[in-house]
Amino acid sequence: MRRYWQKKPLLIRQAIPDIEAPLSRDELFELADRDDVEARLITHFRNKWQLEHGPFAPDELPSVKQRAWTLLVQGVDLHDDRARALLDRFRFVPDARLDDLMISYATDSGGVGPHFDSYDVFLLQVKGKRRWRISAQKDLTLQPGLPLKVLQHFEHEQEWVLEPGDMLYLPPHIAHDGIAEGECMTCSIGFRAPSESELTAQFLYHLAERGEATGKAGALYRDPRQAAVEQPAELPAALVERVGAMLAKVRWNEQDIASFLGTYLSEPKPSVVFDPPQRPLNEARFIGAASRSGLRLDRKSNLLYERRFFFVNGEEISWTGAKKWLFELANLRCMSAIRFVTLSHDSSVTALLHEWYCAGWIQVGEIA
Repeated sequence: MRRYWQKKPLLIRQAIPDIEAPLSRDELFELADRDDVEARLITHFRNKWQLEHGPFAPDELPSVKQRAWTLLVQGVDLHDDRARALLDRFRFVPDARLDDLMISYATDSGGVGPHFDSYDVFLLQVKGKRRWRISAQKDLTLQPGLPLKVLQHFEHEQEWVLEPGDMLYLPPHIAHDGIAEGECMTCSIGFRAPSESELTAQFLYHLAERGEATGKAGALYRDPRQAAVEQPAELPAALVERVGAMLAKVRWNEQDIASFLGTYLSEPKPSVVFDPPQRPLNEARFIGAASRSGLRLDRKSNLLYERRFFFVNGEEISWTGAKKWLFELANLRCMSAIRFVTLSHDSSVTALLHEWYCAGWIQVGEIA
């Protein structure tokens, strides 16, 4: 992190020795056929780039014997425990920055063209071989008229062939091109990098929403001295002045920022749907089961915390009493049976955890 993170690329041979793909080819194809999964098919047939969005029925994908096509399946960690376990190996970066694990399947010569990402990425080879060429070039002009972002001019500076277990780290805006040598699968571990404009817009929305929730929305706009006008389409100067004065009153502090970031960054993606237990245990039975088997966060759940609050799937909850032990659940993504027993005397904690269990946010049983 000190020498490479957001500074320069790093190739790590055998970063994870004896690695196996989290999903088989057939399992990945099945996942790409689901409505709640983001999948893309990129082909480069007859020197022409094409992009299609899923879901893809099995007969909608090209033959695995056909060259030069790639299937990208986003957020595999949300749907498979093996992928989630692999993603967890990258939690040396804060969860607030960790995004998802994407699996790229490609036939011989398959790829997505030379491009760049605006975020950090680890490219872990899990099956077959892929040739990577990278460049720190400043010219990031894209080819016009294409359905995907392909660099117009790409001149590589370094080149390697990655085999299973090898991994390449790339900071933002490093141009790169990965081409499959035979059938291959690559796991891409990506990180969130919201833009300044996105954060600004979402933060102001957060402040406004909290104002409505607390009944502090302020007075409505009034203009009792507005005179009749002859040019109704003209924006009144007084309106601009008064709204400017209203906006100048907007104030926030460090806790407002922390609350915004906690709720915003823990909010699941729009496509995420939690699966509550079909026959949920009542609270007493839940306590008994968790006392024997412990708890674990559902792989889709996001749990963050700071000095005064913790944030679960977009909701903010203040620390009280024994809830301080929940930082272990956040950091380990599980809670042992022994730890749960130490909390079970606090009815507010067990009621909260039971509520999360009924929502499908946590499950009984520790991570295997």
